[in-house]
Amino acid sequence: MNKLGNYITGSWINGDGDGQLLYNAVTGDPVAAATTKGLDFASVLNYARTVGNPALRKMTFHERGNMLKALALHLRNHLPEFYAVSYQTGATKADSWVDIEGGIGNLFANASLRRKFPDDVICIDGESHNLSKNNTFMGTHILSPKEGVAVHINAFNFPVWGMLEKIAVNLLAGVPAIVKPATVTAYLTEAVVREIIASNILPEGALQLLCGSAGDLLDHVNSQDVVTFTGSASTGLMLKSNANILKENVPFNMEADSLNCIVLGDDVNPGMPEWEIFVKEVRKEMTLKAGQRCTGIRRIFVPENKMEDLWKAIATSLAQTTIGNPLNEKVRMGSLAGETQRKEVKEQVQKLLASSQIVYGSLDSVDVIDADASKGAFLSPILLLNELPWASAHVHEVEAFGPVSTIMPYKTMDDAIALSKLGKGSLCSSVVTADHNIARQYVIGAATHHGRILVLNNECAKESTGHGSPLPLLVHGGPGRAGGGEEMGGLRGVKHYLQRTAIQGSPTSITAVTNVYQPNAIGKDPGKHPFKKYFEELQIGDQIVTEKRIITSEDIDRFADLSGDHFYAHIKTTDFTGTMFEQQVAHGYFIMSIAAGLFVDGYEINPVLLNYGIDELRFTKPVYPGAEVYIRFTCKEKLPNDKRVIEKPEDFKRGDDIEKGIVKWLVEFFDEADELTGVATILTMVKKLKQ
Repeated sequence: MNKLGNYITGSWINGDGDGQLLYNAVTGDPVAAATTKGLDFASVLNYARTVGNPALRKMTFHERGNMLKALALHLRNHLPEFYAVSYQTGATKADSWVDIEGGIGNLFANASLRRKFPDDVICIDGESHNLSKNNTFMGTHILSPKEGVAVHINAFNFPVWGMLEKIAVNLLAGVPAIVKPATVTAYLTEAVVREIIASNILPEGALQLLCGSAGDLLDHVNSQDVVTFTGSASTGLMLKSNANILKENVPFNMEADSLNCIVLGDDVNPGMPEWEIFVKEVRKEMTLKAGQRCTGIRRIFVPENKMEDLWKAIATSLAQTTIGNPLNEKVRMGSLAGETQRKEVKEQVQKLLASSQIVYGSLDSVDVIDADASKGAFLSPILLLNELPWASAHVHEVEAFGPVSTIMPYKTMDDAIALSKLGKGSLCSSVVTADHNIARQYVIGAATHHGRILVLNNECAKESTGHGSPLPLLVHGGPGRAGGGEEMGGLRGVKHYLQRTAIQGSPTSITAVTNVYQPNAIGKDPGKHPFKKYFEELQIGDQIVTEKRIITSEDIDRFADLSGDHFYAHIKTTDFTGTMFEQQVAHGYFIMSIAAGLFVDGYEINPVLLNYGIDELRFTKPVYPGAEVYIRFTCKEKLPNDKRVIEKPEDFKRGDDIEKGIVKWLVEFFDEADELTGVATILTMVKKLKQ
């Protein structure tokens, strides 16, 4: 029997012994064996810390982001091979698309986050703070990659997505990963990792793979490491309670299976679009991936006077779901991941039957096409009915991790909110309603017990990603039973792997450390006007102070006529009694325009290609006629601007062939008293010297 490889310390290594047999979930035939017996887990961790971590830490956020993008493009070229293996897990084409292409999509999404970071190995976190009267002492926070390793212990249901959505985040942060997939579907994870390693896109040591038991791995982690776990709450508790993790205070992020729910607003009646949306959403969540999703709908809450109509509508919809061999294009639901999973689901359903009854489906039989139900891990969708949700603890505590859900009644929206909370913390919840007041009531009432809430109606249904779809830029996790952790979430997810440190010093020192100009730092003589410098020539802190310009009442009148902005404060005949102004005041945007006239250099073409935008524009003091304004103009930050990928000649746009970068400039407006009247950050696109 073929053994799955463990990619550790730079090589593919087989564990000792025969290992655990893994099976094709559809046919029941053996696929491979997996074992980590005999591996030195301390050495695996040490290799990640001493080889992978330094290599990633030397890369900037932008370099790491482009690495993820390159990896995503590479894996996209190998989809047929991944799909072929995925079918063996019991997944249909639609299931596999979520797992495989959804995982690759996470790489793309996190790659794009590089634009939120500087082109540096560290970044500033949040605002900077002036800590002194004379502006010579300040403080800020920086984020730097931890010197450890991310240890990912993943669930069986998404062998690809579960790995890629996690490593995308830690790799962008500059931390290597050790991935331990659930053994039952590890053969699919291994196939993807083999392609990742073969691509040579990641630096050595950035990714290691363990196919089998985690052994004593957690006994060797330390405070610079981060452990993440996805799976059952009971297993998560056992791992989180590891003596070494507690002793070393190792960050532990858990995303556990939860009793997620969906609520039908009492405004929704048969015949309304939201009625059909609700039924379709329940069916999709029960049958996609054969219900094996940590975000799956386990509890269905509906107004008590609509119970019978609704469960019958759901049953009718479920009856249209064809079950069988996922290779057959007619099949809409495949098998569970294995016989062990099917046995466990049946055991959990038996517990639920103590207070519920089956109104659709069967535990004992299922009709399948192009497959043998006795050999494959097939199970009928099962809809349970529980008429006494307040008296039934099991329905809020027991999860059957398969195509199983329970429908229950509620009297008022406050009841529905309270019932949703009986799950003691969930990854997600949905409310289907056409009434925005009901939506607001539910969200505000239920938010404390859910990591994500979907408000679903006819307006967004066609483009909604659905109840069970975590998104890379939004938090995935939940309180209480759901684990109390957070995965993904855009920048939030990346920050799990970064150490936040407060730094203090003079503005000039902090500028030198962060490579971002801080207000009141000593500027540099650029030698020539900064706009005459190419991107590579510009230095952080390059600074000019412009000549002064007198602002006149006539200037203000002309700008008002030109812009059409005749706000009372800009009209000299206004009676300013009771206002915030003493007399006619200049438009803030006029002063901004004057600033551009003062700092822009001449009429000749120069490396500055265009003005890219304005951030953080503030007007801090009124400018009256007779004031003399001048500008302090400083190179604040430099960011790469990656060339756009052009797949067809007709997609080419003017300027696509020019190598360029984005430069941020701090623009400070002063008056004749040298007091700040305004501040902004202006972005320009600047040509590179090397084309």
